[in-house]
Amino acid sequence: MAVKAYELAGLLQKSGAGPLYVLMGEEDCLREHALALIQQTVVGGGGDDANGLAAFNEDLLYGDEHTAGDIVLRAQEAPVFAARRLVVVKNAEKLPAREGETLLPYLKNPSETTTVVFSAHKLDGRLKFTQALLKAATVVECGPLPEARLTTWITEEGKRCGVRLDEDATQLVKEIAEASSMTMVQRELEKLAAYVPPGRIAGSADVEALRGMSPGASVFDLASAIGARDRGRILHILARNLEVGEAPLRILGSLAWQYRQIWKAKDALQTGGTESEAARLLRLPPFKVRAFLGQFSESHLGNAFRKFLETDGKLKGGSASAGGRVLERMLLELCLEAVDLLAPQRPPVRPAAQAGEKRSISNVRTIRSGRPSTR
Repeated sequence: MAVKAYELAGLLQKSGAGPLYVLMGEEDCLREHALALIQQTVVGGGGDDANGLAAFNEDLLYGDEHTAGDIVLRAQEAPVFAARRLVVVKNAEKLPAREGETLLPYLKNPSETTTVVFSAHKLDGRLKFTQALLKAATVVECGPLPEARLTTWITEEGKRCGVRLDEDATQLVKEIAEASSMTMVQRELEKLAAYVPPGRIAGSADVEALRGMSPGASVFDLASAIGARDRGRILHILARNLEVGEAPLRILGSLAWQYRQIWKAKDALQTGGTESEAARLLRLPPFKVRAFLGQFSESHLGNAFRKFLETDGKLKGGSASAGGRVLERMLLELCLEAVDLLAPQRPPVRPAAQAGEKRSISNVRTIRSGRPSTR
């Protein structure tokens, strides 16, 4: 059985806690929220009980630190003065294949008084353990939310943090989620709650002001630096984002999203759209749109997406430990390929000089290897 993260609360309220759950998806905050709902249902939450009986009825294990034997041992313990106990296995994707196969008998016949929760970013579908787990457990999908649901989530999360947003501010926060992650949205909402005076509704200016305070520059700044072929700025932005803990895969995903916005904006202009429409996609003043888009040719955009795919494979493969260097190399290659289509063009060739007409060599442009140069 599979449910969306936002459907879990209703399911637990209707049916209570089951024996097996898988929390799977790239949105860390949704996995943590789902886990909190299951914890509340199984062992309760808050109050004196959080430091009392619940401590005897809950275990937290990790796939890269504990064995299948550890998991089964905890799962088969009897609850202490309670109906159920809870065993949570985080980083389940790091559980070795041989350990996973050891768990197969338990998955076929789980304890009736224990809820076991496996939490993972992603599981290898080729493994017998994964196949058996997904078949036996309730799978809670914790991937990116659809647009309509994302708006609701932002509003609810804002209330939890203590801040209300107007429509424009909500749209900006949605763009943050689409470009990075919902965990980043949580941080932005917490900053807004501390920044906006109580009782005032946060607007787009508040969101923009706090985004400017971020230690790492935005993905738009990174794309702008690539378009301007500013290698020093590119390296500075990358270094700052890595320093504040941004994962290389997140940076790559955000840049790919920004490039999609650029491509959409170019396509909008080429198919009869207005500069205002393109400006909304890029969050730029309309008068700056053409100059910005002119830095990215069609061939550059096409090559960029091929590089994004190639770099994604490297970051998930053997080069994952050197993610910063892999990203740096890709960004510098993109920088070299960026072409400013709106640069001043070579003036048209003049007719042959008439008798007596003199030409100044200082005003002549020559073409070498297809590139204009002024002498």
